[in-house]
Amino acid sequence: MEFKTFVFYLLATVMVFAALRVVTVRNPVHAALFLVLTFFNAAGIWLLLQAEFLAIVLVMVYVGAVMVLFLFVVMMLDINIDRLREGFWSYLPVGAVVGVIMLAEMVLVLSGPYFGLDAMPEPPAAQAGYSNTRELGRVLYTEYVYPFELASLVLLVAMVAAVALTLRKRTGSRHLDPAQQIAVKRADRIALVSMPAEKE
Repeated sequence: MEFKTFVFYLLATVMVFAALRVVTVRNPVHAALFLVLTFFNAAGIWLLLQAEFLAIVLVMVYVGAVMVLFLFVVMMLDINIDRLREGFWSYLPVGAVVGVIMLAEMVLVLSGPYFGLDAMPEPPAAQAGYSNTRELGRVLYTEYVYPFELASLVLLVAMVAAVALTLRKRTGSRHLDPAQQIAVKRADRIALVSMPAEKE
């Protein structure tokens, strides 16, 4: 076994284990940390495929920004874990059926004559001055521009939905309405009182 194949199987094994721990661990902070480990191993696999740009973007964007945001949200919100786990076993059969269907589809795709691992040719050697970042940008913005725009719209809808779901009024907090502050007149705030002079 070559060293590159050994590193691939090592990274893939750790990544699958960490992904399983993301959905099975009880503590949400531990789940977020296991997701960080999953992203790091996925970046290592991208490096083995000579896609350095994608590996660096995965580490910088997901580990450096998204996971930090996840950790802040998880630690700042008061999440009732027991209430979230009340209906876990009722959703397990549906989740198992969906997982089996996805596994069967992946087996069919990877074992096909065009997508099988044995049928894949070796990538050609990189020429002088070749940049996979430039090639990725060219393919992304020419051949796959419409799926790219569709994915950006889906992410925009997801961001708006996340803001709309978390934006709720709190009854216990005091807040000021700027429109009411601007509309206030002098007579509403100042009252002139005439008092008699005091006599000694």
